[in-house]
Amino acid sequence: MTGGQIPATPYNWPHDASFNGETTALVIIDMQRDFCEVGGYFDCQGYDVSSARGLIPGLKELLYHTREVDFAIFFTREGHRPDLSTLSSRERFRSRNNPRHLGIGDKGPLGRFLIRGEAGHDVIPELQPLPEENIIDKPGRGAFAHTDFEHLLRLRGIKNLILTGVTSDVCVSTTMREANDRGFDCVVLEDLTAAATPELHHFALESVKMEGGIFGAVAHSRDVVEGLRRQPHRGVTSRGDPRSALHFD
Repeated sequence: MTGGQIPATPYNWPHDASFNGETTALVIIDMQRDFCEVGGYFDCQGYDVSSARGLIPGLKELLYHTREVDFAIFFTREGHRPDLSTLSSRERFRSRNNPRHLGIGDKGPLGRFLIRGEAGHDVIPELQPLPEENIIDKPGRGAFAHTDFEHLLRLRGIKNLILTGVTSDVCVSTTMREANDRGFDCVVLEDLTAAATPELHHFALESVKMEGGIFGAVAHSRDVVEGLRRQPHRGVTSRGDPRSALHFD
């Protein structure tokens, strides 16, 4: 397989120049309606969803190029069982500790907040997964805790993860740290991740780069796209056009 590296900080990624479709996966974290749309959990807690929505065009483009070369793609969704048996009492309390007193499991315009099976729990229409792309349903911040994510990665021989989505300082950061402790080499894309505020986003990225890249590396999506373009293209196969599941304006 063709290998290579992506320009990144504080080291070109991956460290062993093993960027190819057998070793590398794209992970799109929590681009759900509850975090990205007006009427969802994030919006109803008083946060601005514009930064999350600003990621959509770039993520669509990255998805297209990733599908074109048949790299593995994983989507994550944060959410709980309808009976709230996966929700701790502390997290229930924490989620309601806001001026509107709305939290996980409460009713909103898109259904009960962060509950599996509700409209708000789904990946946004613009980024809908293809049938063969894995969706990791997680009850917390990290994609590894209480899921089969690691098992799926190991079975496929994946050791490099491209991390995107929301939020930089919470679910993206937690997943990156979990992956790092398990020996995966991660790169987070600075322009395809976002937080509630620019300051939180900045400090989340800075923490990655400390101590020579203690949690991984930081890169720009344009460099990943360029790296994908250097990979062997599968073009249109039995899976159909790589853009077919994407809503391009």
